[in-house]
Formats: sequence, structure tokens, C-alpha cells
Amino acid sequence: MSGTIRLTAAQAMVRWLSVQMNEAGERFVEGCWAIFGHGNVAGIGEALHGIGEAFPTWRGQNEQTMAHAAIAYAKGHARRRCQAVTSSIGPGATNMVTAAALAHVNRLPVLFIAGDAFASRRPDPVLQQVEDFDDGTVSANDCFRPVVRYFDRIQRPEQLLTALPRALRVMTDPADCGPACLAFCQDVQAEAYDWPEAFFAPRVWRIRRPEPDAGELAEVAALIRQAERPVIVAGGGVIYSGAEAALAEFASRHGIPVAETQAGKSALAQSHALNLGAAGVDGSAAANAALAAADLVIGLGTRLQDFTTGSRTLFSGRLVSINVQPYDAAKHGAVSLVADARVALERLTAALGDHRLAFDGAARAEWLAAVDAHCAAPAEGNALPTDAQVIGAVQRAAPEAIAMCAAGTMPGALKLLWQPAQGGYHMEYGYSCMGYEIAGALGLKLARPEREVICFVGDGSYMMANSELATAVMRRVPFTVILTDNRGYGCINRLQAGTGGEPFNNLYVDCAVEAQPQIDYVAHAASMGAHAVKAGSIAELEARIAEARSRDIPTVIVIDTTAAPGPGDGLTGAGHWWDVAVPQTGGSDRLRDAYARYIENSRKQALVN
Repeated sequence: MSGTIRLTAAQAMVRWLSVQMNEAGERFVEGCWAIFGHGNVAGIGEALHGIGEAFPTWRGQNEQTMAHAAIAYAKGHARRRCQAVTSSIGPGATNMVTAAALAHVNRLPVLFIAGDAFASRRPDPVLQQVEDFDDGTVSANDCFRPVVRYFDRIQRPEQLLTALPRALRVMTDPADCGPACLAFCQDVQAEAYDWPEAFFAPRVWRIRRPEPDAGELAEVAALIRQAERPVIVAGGGVIYSGAEAALAEFASRHGIPVAETQAGKSALAQSHALNLGAAGVDGSAAANAALAAADLVIGLGTRLQDFTTGSRTLFSGRLVSINVQPYDAAKHGAVSLVADARVALERLTAALGDHRLAFDGAARAEWLAAVDAHCAAPAEGNALPTDAQVIGAVQRAAPEAIAMCAAGTMPGALKLLWQPAQGGYHMEYGYSCMGYEIAGALGLKLARPEREVICFVGDGSYMMANSELATAVMRRVPFTVILTDNRGYGCINRLQAGTGGEPFNNLYVDCAVEAQPQIDYVAHAASMGAHAVKAGSIAELEARIAEARSRDIPTVIVIDTTAAPGPGDGLTGAGHWWDVAVPQTGGSDRLRDAYARYIENSRKQALVN
């Protein structure tokens, strides 16, 4: 009969987490990011110190951004490994809520361990405690409920015996995968309990691969066989399933071209002969033309977000959705095939046999030639470079790098223009969270130390969250930041103009300020210990990228860019309509024209749910 071991609840939690393994024999939860405060320093802090390198602890600069690093780490490992994040009970906890929402939208595993008020309630109200006048059970941590896949409040030590396995079950389930939150009452963290020794036996968590239903498989195979112009839309589920090779084989064997979502980009290298590039609002001419003409669109591991579907105006043919999550598979009236992406492709290949369509690659070749011209270095002159020209410079200087970004102009520009090697793209665009970029680059490089990581960030996102640059310097984690300065929120400024608005409160020049800011980004980044330089030209940018590879700290390269035009302007056929509601009435002709265009496009939207 197993004995017991006396530990505090916090000590038991970290010991249990330290022996939860993936199939490769690695810790599934690699360690814990921590900013200590009252509510987690005495209990969880002591436990993390005591366990040492068996479950390592890393200090961040901000609760939200250290959670972003954890999210990028999980994404970089295709959900096979993750990290925990702990905070105090008040603003530290609520700072993590935005990151939890980001992880939830992107279906990524993170364990949030938030300090909570006293379970005993003896000293209530404690510092930072949020009191609900009508509900004594509420705390600030209830904010996590809508943005995590599993929530539990630990009010007795023995509740961990069930709460921890439930949290890991969610985080390792391919269908339910997402963040979990344990709101850990601070007095309970410090309580001792006699734990069964068997609770701490190492456990391997296997990522299952659900097989398709025979009837659904037969229906989808028949639809593909009947289709004359099918197109695959590859989403992040391809990468999380490890289905990249299966997708390449399926597309090549059956002659079916592939378009990409933000999360699915680089599942196929851009050099693959059937890769048409980006789909949707920020899509390529080749991909969008094929999707508009398709009689069958095959969504593969995608949640079919509005940027992918052109706000449901791009696809007119029949829709099939292959997804491990039934909720996603049933969207937009799709014919569902609920299964792991790799297994589904293997079973469909067997069902289709030698079925193959002819593929005309002329549109793809024409598109890629146009991209090369669009991203070419500018002729000598004093004009500021465009975002497209910056992307071209990085592409030439670092063709095998992982390009990563999150919000603003660059995500659409990179989806449209970056030509990655397989696995050479990392984008947070499910939540489009400004401030993810630098922390995300840190987490990604920790996950993929063998790859060069290039972080694209605009001046707006940099100003929102840059402090994990100091963490990367302290931990000697090298990556390259391309900081494009267009003096404000250039992306939203273009959207404002495109929806009939007047330039207002986005670019600094259009803000109610007494003086235009003169921000020295080079000096700022250097003050945190990074190697920081200003690139005065595209040629200089390429040279600085090459130099960065020799350093063991982050390199920040600042380059001034123009706020206009947009990254796809001048590229025939690039992009698609996006549903952003326009005011029905207003004083300007510009606004009335924008509303008329809005009504015209909205009439094309599919109404089937």
C-alpha cells in the first residue's frame, strides 16, 4: 500500500507538475514564469524555490507579457510542451486575463496560477481583494472564466488531486486544447496535507489522434472526387497535428492547390508547387481567385475566421471542414469531418486512390513574380521605404528564418508577402494582440533555439509592451527585432480612411498633442541591454540582419517607414473585402461613398451558419 508525504499545497502542485511528461520524455509543463506579490510569494514562491531546477522559475517584467512568452513557447512546440505563469491576487492576476484570452482564441495551452483571496475569509478584505457586494464567492480571478478552457478555485489542499489532472487533460486534448486557470487561495497554498505518494508518480500525457467517422469520411471523399475545382484552406490544425508532410503528399498526389490562413502559413513551404499563398482579406491574387472559383473549399484545421473567408463573401462553392473540434467543423454550414488532420488526410488519400486533377500553376507563378517586384529594394532616393520593401529585405537576408509578428500592418503584409520555408512563420492573429511581439519572440526562441527568429514590430506595438526585451538580455536569448517606425498606428489610420473616416487619433500628427514625439527607439532598446542600431536604408537593414547572427543577446534594428501605402497597394488582385461596419449617416461625401460600398459588399455575404 502506498504511503503518504506531507507537503504544503503549493509544494505538492509544483512537484506534481514536474513529473508530467510528454511522449518524447520531456516535461509537458516546462517551468513557471513568476512575478511574485502578496498572494503567491509566501506559498507558491517558497515551493518554486524549493524544487529548483526540477521545475525551473523565470522572472518576467509584466504578467501579461511573460504569459505571452509562455504562449509563444507552446505554439513553437506545436502544443507538445507549455509553461505555467503565476501572479499575485489583484492587478497581477487581471494583467494575465488578456493573455488568457489570446491563448483561448488560438487554442494554445498555458497554465495560469493566480493567487486568490483567503479561503478562510478571516482577514477579509485583504489588500487587492475585489469584493462583490452580492456574491461572497467572487474574486478578481472570476474574470478568467470566459477566457480559459478550464477554471478551478483551490479552496482546500486535496482539491488539487482532481484539479491538476483536469487542467492537464484540457491542455493536452487536441479538441479542447487551451489555457487553464487555477485560482489558488493564498492561505491554502501554505496549508500542509498528507498526500498519497502515488500522486507524484511520473505520468505520460499522449496527444490522441481521433479517427474519422466512416460515414463522414465517405461523404467527404465523394465530394472531393466529384469536384472539378477544389481548393484546400490550411489552418493551424495542420501544424498542431504534425500533418505538414501529409498535406504536401495529399496536395501533390491529387492535384489540389492549397491556400493558407495566418495560423496555417508555412505548413507548406512557399516553394511547394501547389501553394497559392494567403487566403482572404490579406490574401494573394492566386489564392483568392482559386477560392472564388472553387466548387469545393476544404477547410483543414481552420476555425474559418472572417479574415480567411473574406467576411463570408469569398467562398461560393460547397464547404467541407476537417477539424478535430466539432464546434469548428460545423461552422458556416460545412460538411463536417471530425478527425485529426493528419489521420484525415491519410484516410482520404486511401479513399481517393489514384484520383488526380490537373493543376495549372500559371497564376501562382505570376503572383510570386509580382511579389518579388513589389518587395524589391527601392531605387536610390530619399523616399521612406514601404513595409513591403522592409519584408523583401528581411526575406533576402534571412530566407530560412522564422518571421513572427502579431498586430498592426505587418501581420497582413507578412501573410501576403513573406515566402517562408516550412515552419518559417509564427503569427498571433487570432486575437491580434498588440504587445505580443517581443515577448512572443522570446518564447519562440526558447522553443526553437536552432532557428533564427525575426520579430517584426511597429512603433505602436513596441510602445505598448517592450519590457521583456530586458528579460531576453538577462537570459541571453538572441533574436532580431525589426522595428518599423511610421509614427503612430498606421494600420488603423488606413482602415479609418478606408471606412470613410477622417484621419484622427492614430498617427501622432493627427492626435491632440502639444508637440510631436521624438522617440529614440535605439536609445530605449539599448538602455535595456539590447544591441540597437538605426538602419538608414534597405541595404543597411540587410547588412544589420547578417551582423545580428553573431550575438547572444537581442538585436533591435530601427527603420523609418512610410505610413502609406498599404502593403498590398499596387499588387493586382491582392486582398479582399473585410466587414467593418460603416456609419449609416454622416456629413461627408467620403463617408457616404464608404457606406454605399459597404452595403454593396455586405449583400454578398453568405447567411448560412
